[in-house]
Amino acid sequence: MGKYLMIWNLNMALTPVDAKERGAGYEMLLALVKQDIEKGLSKDWGNFVGESSGYCIVEGSEVEVNKMVQQYSPYVSFKTHPVASVEQVDEVIKSMIG
Repeated sequence: MGKYLMIWNLNMALTPVDAKERGAGYEMLLALVKQDIEKGLSKDWGNFVGESSGYCIVEGSEVEVNKMVQQYSPYVSFKTHPVASVEQVDEVIKSMIG
C-alpha cells in the first residue's frame, strides 16, 4: 500500500457562474471527500485558502487511488506524488553507508 500527497485543482471551465449552483456542486464534491475519509482512504484533506485547489493525503493501492481519482473527473484534476516515510528513508540511507 502506498502513501501519496495529491494536489487537486478544480476545473474552473466546468464551474458554474451562479453562486447557488456552484455551492451545490461543491457540496456534492465535498460529500465524496467525506466518504473517502470515512473509508480510510483519505487521511487528510484541505483547501488552499483563496484558491480553487488544495491537497489530500491518500493511502491505498494504485487501483484504489485511481478509482478515487476517477470519481472526481472531470471536475477535479490531481497531481500525485508518492511519498516515503521516515522509516523508508532511513532504510535507504542505511543501505548507502553499509
